[in-house]
Amino acid sequence: MHSKRHGRSKSRKPVASELAAPEVDKEQIEEIIVGYAKQGMEPAMIGLKLKNEHNVPYIKHYMGRKLCEILAEKNLKGQMPADLMDLMKKAVNLNAHLEGNKQDKSNGMRLRRTESKIWRLTKYYIRKGSLPQGWRYDPQQAKLIIKRAA
Repeated sequence: MHSKRHGRSKSRKPVASELAAPEVDKEQIEEIIVGYAKQGMEPAMIGLKLKNEHNVPYIKHYMGRKLCEILAEKNLKGQMPADLMDLMKKAVNLNAHLEGNKQDKSNGMRLRRTESKIWRLTKYYIRKGSLPQGWRYDPQQAKLIIKRAA
């Protein structure tokens, strides 16, 4: 992200025919996803649980659509994208730390980098339509959003 070079690893996911068959069928996978979402799990945790406990490494290979698409169909998707929420939590925690430790220059730099990522993601999600057109990141507003979500 911070270098001018593009990725060169060219790592690819395994072909669907090479993957082991999951222990459950499509309807059961969907029920499991809905159940985990109703418990309040984020999409990343749902995918991890499916991979570890139910032998479903890639949801899209088996379901034909992404996890977030399944959650959107069932009206279980959050108002804010999960990666943006995670970055805002990190920024709120760094802000709280810096209030008591104003001399901490390295964490100040980390806060600036995190906020830069938030601004970049905000532009992307506004273009995509996941966030309203006039939405802006504000540290005080982020603190309130994080409190409401918890």
